Amino acid sequence: MKKFKRINNFLIFLGLFFLVFAPAHAQSKPQKLTVVLDWFINPDHAPLFVAEDQGFFKEQGLEVTLISPADSSDPPKLVAAEKADLAITYEPEFIDQIEQGLPLITIGTLIDQPLNCLLLLGEGSIRTLADLKNKKIGSSSGGIKILMLKTMLQKQGLALRDIELINVRHNLLQALLARKVDAISGAMRNIEAQELEYYGHKALLFFPEKNGIPSYSELIFVVNKKSLHNPNTRLSLQHFLLALEKAAAYLKKHPETCWQAFSKKYPALNNPLNHQAWSASLPYFAIHPGKLSPPEWRAFIAFMRQNGLIKSNRPLSDYMTEILT
Repeated sequence: MKKFKRINNFLIFLGLFFLVFAPAHAQSKPQKLTVVLDWFINPDHAPLFVAEDQGFFKEQGLEVTLISPADSSDPPKLVAAEKADLAITYEPEFIDQIEQGLPLITIGTLIDQPLNCLLLLGEGSIRTLADLKNKKIGSSSGGIKILMLKTMLQKQGLALRDIELINVRHNLLQALLARKVDAISGAMRNIEAQELEYYGHKALLFFPEKNGIPSYSELIFVVNKKSLHNPNTRLSLQHFLLALEKAAAYLKKHPETCWQAFSKKYPALNNPLNHQAWSASLPYFAIHPGKLSPPEWRAFIAFMRQNGLIKSNRPLSDYMTEILT
């Protein structure tokens, strides 16, 4: 009888222990978060896929929905209008969006270094940026991309008037392969550069951060400033970043396993080119998505201000905040 009583007391203690010390998110319904991607899902979004596929979001008590936008300019606007919780966007464009008055703030990074580059056919006669004088350069946008090109040329004593700038819209690589231009500005080193090599050509890349332009984060997570005043939402965003950090570590350890799962879920993307882009993207993902770099942000904001892309002199806290401590 005493033995039975001891067992019964132990079971009661065990039940109380799990009730008290079990994680709060395990006792409640999953918190829902909607994330608007910068474009359709692709290898750039690998950590998000892994966090979902491996159950890291669920582990943090989250139910995350990933949405592809109809237009790449929509994600920040949707978050500003409180129609989504997070958006993925680009740091340079985001700085300009703050200038325009959108109530947004950065809380983390997906890719914490530049992907943008100036891309050329490696088998041509051009070997340096100085060789671009009197050459044709294809571009698909103005603003920050043209400023980057201008700065890179200035590093070699050239100006925009020394080259012929051609708007090729979204046909960057096609224009280069067709020899309509000698180089393309605004190419992604993990996508177009891989595609060029896939088609049997050597790629020659010039990086902005090595040619007079401060480093910056290519893809960042932004939220509506209001959301950080809600304790539950703030906690969910913290859990989101923790899940993403775990996913980034898992991805780097198991890149091929993760690719197989990704290509199975998205069979339309299951081809050698995307597989190559997947591998090429791995070094660029933020290991600690919730950790931001104030010095880098200050330098890039100053670069945009000095070149007239923004006019206001806002405090850094208007652009970014670390919610993980």
